[in-house]
Amino acid sequence: MTFDFLIPSTMIRKAREYSRKLWVRVAIMGFMAVFAVVLSTFLEHWIPEGIATTLSGDAADRLLSIIANAMLAVTTFSLSVMVSVYRASSTQWTPRVHRLIIEDRTTQNTLAVFIGAYVYALIAIILREMNVFVDKRAFVLFIVTVIVLAVIVLYLIRWVLHLQTFGSLIDTSRQVEDTTRRTFQERLANPCMGANALTGDIPEDAEIYRAKESGYLQHIYPEGLNEVGKNHGVDIYFMRNIGNFVFVNEPLLAIVRVGDAENDEHTEETLEDGLQKSIILGDVRTYDQDPRFGLIVMGEVGSKALSPGVNDPGTAIDVIHRIGRILAYYKDEVSTDRDEVLEHIYVEPLNPKDLIQDAYGAVARDAGATVEVQQALQATLSGLAQHPDEGLSNAALEAAKLHLRRALSVTDFEPDRERLLQSAQRDVAEAVQKQMTGITDDKGPSQMEKDG
Repeated sequence: MTFDFLIPSTMIRKAREYSRKLWVRVAIMGFMAVFAVVLSTFLEHWIPEGIATTLSGDAADRLLSIIANAMLAVTTFSLSVMVSVYRASSTQWTPRVHRLIIEDRTTQNTLAVFIGAYVYALIAIILREMNVFVDKRAFVLFIVTVIVLAVIVLYLIRWVLHLQTFGSLIDTSRQVEDTTRRTFQERLANPCMGANALTGDIPEDAEIYRAKESGYLQHIYPEGLNEVGKNHGVDIYFMRNIGNFVFVNEPLLAIVRVGDAENDEHTEETLEDGLQKSIILGDVRTYDQDPRFGLIVMGEVGSKALSPGVNDPGTAIDVIHRIGRILAYYKDEVSTDRDEVLEHIYVEPLNPKDLIQDAYGAVARDAGATVEVQQALQATLSGLAQHPDEGLSNAALEAAKLHLRRALSVTDFEPDRERLLQSAQRDVAEAVQKQMTGITDDKGPSQMEKDG
């Protein structure tokens, strides 16, 4: 077994992952509640007699009883609201949004505070019954209980305000956009996750490392993986990208020997162990390290809005604009100057064509002859075509031509066709018209010519 991957940066990444789990926050608040009670017991002996006897234990008992009774009911109500929102969001927007709403910080913090306060009240009541806090010296217990009540009121207000928009379309779209933008910017700020850009062919003498299980490539700990490569004298080439589904025994990595191991403790067994622990496969795709998944989810929200059961073109237009704001941050990972590179790892950079397809492919297809949505799409792609990065600019132009051609092919009403052509860039419209005219000439007169 190797512990090469257990370095500070990897531990911080793991801590961030666990911080998004509800049970972790609840456990932390529970420990804080226990600490508050223990601290109250300790401080009680340092309070002067004159102050300590100004409040009786009955005053604290009444507050503790209120907290214990109220928090149980409020927590149950909050959980029922969460379940309702989760189910509604999965049905109305897309099931992929469900995982993001589960990690909503305001909801998790509120539940953690409610349960922590309940734990505090129970422990304090038990200690009162055991005469740890006597009636004549309950001053500190009362003060701490008042502070706990103030925190509860604060989070109740935040929770009520949060419920006004929690699970709504605007709030959900904003959550997906914020998460995708953050992941996207983190990736671009640390190109190729800190590794070398894999732009050429993998060396022919590389050894293939195959997946031990089937699943999505969810997470990579690049710093730990680089440490594994350094200590074992190998370079590691990723043959699959974050978010790809990998089948068992399918090629996942290519290993190239570039030197000797640091010492005798680093063997083939420790190398394989380090690789397995630095690369996480799972049954679902996640937003971490995977900006493309966020773009896909946003596209699914827009596509669902265009379904006959919803019929909400305005939402699709809103999603198109949100995606455009995210893609505007794009920059080429290969040409970006970096101070440090994880020299033993090679990762394929983001492809702007893939980003455009992930973001707009489903919406453009499902919009069909919905002129307003197609116009918004052409306007957004025209804006992205002005991007200073040549790769993204060309990808946006190619996508504009493709989606305009599809929209024109399913739109028979001439005024709508004119509106679509006017919404596109002049060179895009001219190229598509020329291409479609050539196709029509090859196949005979178009439907419009037949009608006319």
